[in-house]
Amino acid sequence: MARGHRLRDAVLQPPTATRQTGALIVGGGISGLSAGWWLARHGYDDFTVLEMDDVPGGNSRGGQSPTTAYPWGAHYLPLPGPEAVLVRELLAELGVLQGNPSAPRPTYDERYLCATPQERVYRDGLWEEGLLPHRGLNAGERAQQQDFQARMDELKRLRGRDGRRVFALPMALSSADAEWRALDRLSFRQWLLDNGFTAPTLHWLANYACRDDYGCDYAQTSAWAGLHYFACRNGEAGNAASDTVLTAADGNGWLVHGLAKVVGERLACGAAVVRIEEGTAGVSADVLIGERMVRYQARQLIWAAPAFVLPHAWPEMPGELKAAASAGDYAPWLTANLHLSSWPEERYGAPPAWDNVFYDSPGLGYVTASHQLMRRHQDGTVFTYYRALNDVTPAEGRRLLLETPREAWAEGILAELERAHPDIRRLVTRLDVFRNAHAMRRPVPGALFDGQRERLANFRHPRIFLAHADLSGFSLFEEAQYRGVVAARRVLAQVGRTAQMPS
Repeated sequence: MARGHRLRDAVLQPPTATRQTGALIVGGGISGLSAGWWLARHGYDDFTVLEMDDVPGGNSRGGQSPTTAYPWGAHYLPLPGPEAVLVRELLAELGVLQGNPSAPRPTYDERYLCATPQERVYRDGLWEEGLLPHRGLNAGERAQQQDFQARMDELKRLRGRDGRRVFALPMALSSADAEWRALDRLSFRQWLLDNGFTAPTLHWLANYACRDDYGCDYAQTSAWAGLHYFACRNGEAGNAASDTVLTAADGNGWLVHGLAKVVGERLACGAAVVRIEEGTAGVSADVLIGERMVRYQARQLIWAAPAFVLPHAWPEMPGELKAAASAGDYAPWLTANLHLSSWPEERYGAPPAWDNVFYDSPGLGYVTASHQLMRRHQDGTVFTYYRALNDVTPAEGRRLLLETPREAWAEGILAELERAHPDIRRLVTRLDVFRNAHAMRRPVPGALFDGQRERLANFRHPRIFLAHADLSGFSLFEEAQYRGVVAARRVLAQVGRTAQMPS
């Protein structure tokens, strides 16, 4: 936060050193690392990745304790479908996807397939297996649940008039059929009501999904985005059920490490780009490293940081692009890691799972970092707790994150968790809180296909390229990777190198 505000309020000072690079990639999250990964794997080594934080990864970073690694953000990757070619290629390089990446049902390294049980939900004092509550429901509500699942299965297969799947991942490969894109003008809540889905558990599930992936209440989420959550994922595996996810102790941190290993020493952390200027032969960027200002001179620049930051760093940014970058708002988000000396007491019901969700709670629940280790009798573990501040406006959420002391957040988290684990306060040896004021761009109704997001995605410049999940309108690993590779491909095209990629 301090570095971000320093970037916003930067007082420019003359650079004390100059460095040269072919392509400068600003941002060491998934999109920036993916751009570097794509350049390196195609033999282009003259690039530098700059990351403002001390570690790369952005929303996918992880941490480490003496007991286990743990996530700080994104913590799973769904089985990639046939359209997610880039994800499959990366997983094959990392040895997680085994055999042919183009196989309809690839085999995956079982160490990364989420161990069972995968999910449970805490409702009315009892844990239930799975994510959709089922205990004590009447026949009408159970029938609606079945109808909703059947409808989502239908939407997974549905194609628009242009022959493309209506909801694909990455989203740029989805159908451009105007009839289906019109769903962007509705909220997901309204779509449910318009289609006769009134069951409370279905509305809870829809709201949970939007809060979890988008940081938004489902009444504030584009219906297209809400349906995309349920209908885009069509991956299968030869050795796992289709709803199994890929994960590790550090969440998606293992993916960060895999990409960063390819980028290697070309990654520089603790480097904040405060000003970009175009020149006759390239682009220069003034970069704050500690208290020193260093000027990087590059032939091309890939902006792989959030879009809203770019107008602060690029004073000559075209007006229409500046408006598009500033048009979206971002969801404030809170993550906490609770280090436990031993396993807490359990309430009745389904056994401990990897993802432990609360039905009626401000938080989303927690994932258990040691779940993948298969060591049920180890002394301690780490619970990673997530909360989207979707119950207030984004501006109010950012104010709360800024002004509320850590102790107040910790007390609220412990009070929430002790409903399910009465002895958790006694077992917590450390509780770290991470405040993410601009966690992800919010896909509110109208935000995906009103022209502003598309203006970002379609921006063309001879030397400056955009690459971030913001270009998709929501934050998913697949989207960030895709946008990073698109930008890298354009760099390669300028230097006379070509590489195949899905159109």
